[in-house]
Amino acid sequence: MTKELKTVKSGELISFATKVFQFYGLNYADSALWAEVLVWANLRGVDSHGVLRIPLYTEYLEKGIINSTPNLQVDPLSGAIAKLHSDLAPGPVALKKGMEEAISKAEEFNLGWCAISNMTHAGAIGFFSLLAAEKGFAGIVMTASQPMMAYPGTHKNVVSTNPIAISIPGNLHPPLLLDMSTSTVGMGKVLQARDSGEKIPNDWGLDNRGNSTTDPNELKVLSPLGGAKGAGLSLMIECLTSLAVNNPIIEPVLRTGAPLNGRPINGVAIALDISMFGEKDLVGKQVDDLVKQLHSVGKSEGVKNIYAPGERGDAIKTKRQKSGIPLATGTIQRLKEVAIKCNVKLPID
Repeated sequence: MTKELKTVKSGELISFATKVFQFYGLNYADSALWAEVLVWANLRGVDSHGVLRIPLYTEYLEKGIINSTPNLQVDPLSGAIAKLHSDLAPGPVALKKGMEEAISKAEEFNLGWCAISNMTHAGAIGFFSLLAAEKGFAGIVMTASQPMMAYPGTHKNVVSTNPIAISIPGNLHPPLLLDMSTSTVGMGKVLQARDSGEKIPNDWGLDNRGNSTTDPNELKVLSPLGGAKGAGLSLMIECLTSLAVNNPIIEPVLRTGAPLNGRPINGVAIALDISMFGEKDLVGKQVDDLVKQLHSVGKSEGVKNIYAPGERGDAIKTKRQKSGIPLATGTIQRLKEVAIKCNVKLPID
């Protein structure tokens, strides 16, 4: 099936999403933040973590899987470490608060680490590592969720697609940003293919019989990025997040054979004062110099640009801020259903 796309302006999408989340009981600030994070992903070309997620999020809000009025509680602990109890808050609300706590700790102790328990899906977590970079810190964010990815030696869902994002500020160059899943692709890419009516590469995942599939509707188990490397990294992220807050996610599911109630996710937000390793402007200049040399490397045949981490997304963002965000027909149809339910106008025909 040919992919049909229509475009919509980012500001209109943010307004739409904000009103939808307000309909479900979130205050304006939390609704606007959540909408901004989703559209930020779309602007950068990460449509798998953009507004196509809204129908699922509204379903979770209706069922109480996501708490629209969470009671966030910060335990400052001691030194550079803090803990945030999220009360099943929308992921963006919890992660923003967690990174703010990490930055506050880093301003005092040079390093800040905020462990976050019981939040929900946060979308593109690079948004939150960049909050640290914008303040002149290096930022790291990781999250952990329930099994949805294979582990070497089995075709069952054993570990999750646990993502990691790392940001570091440059001097004149925008912050570098690596934001990646530990699976070959995240589930959002599969959802995107379903909305577009497209087939998927056969290395993305397995069907319920353990066979590779090109049908996104048949995919039941995602494949780890790099085999044992992605699976192992995912498992270690579970240790650094879930076990650190005494809220294991993987082990109870494997032991009981049943998913946890709701969709709880744990995470960690880290901020590091890079000036402790040398003058901040000098470190930033070295980042700039590194990118400059990367750009100067001889290109392979047919390659137009060599991108440092984050540059591809920056380039797409510049383009889409002018031309609009493309949405697949399937995504538009599902958003129309949400719009009708919430009595909110969708800014696209």
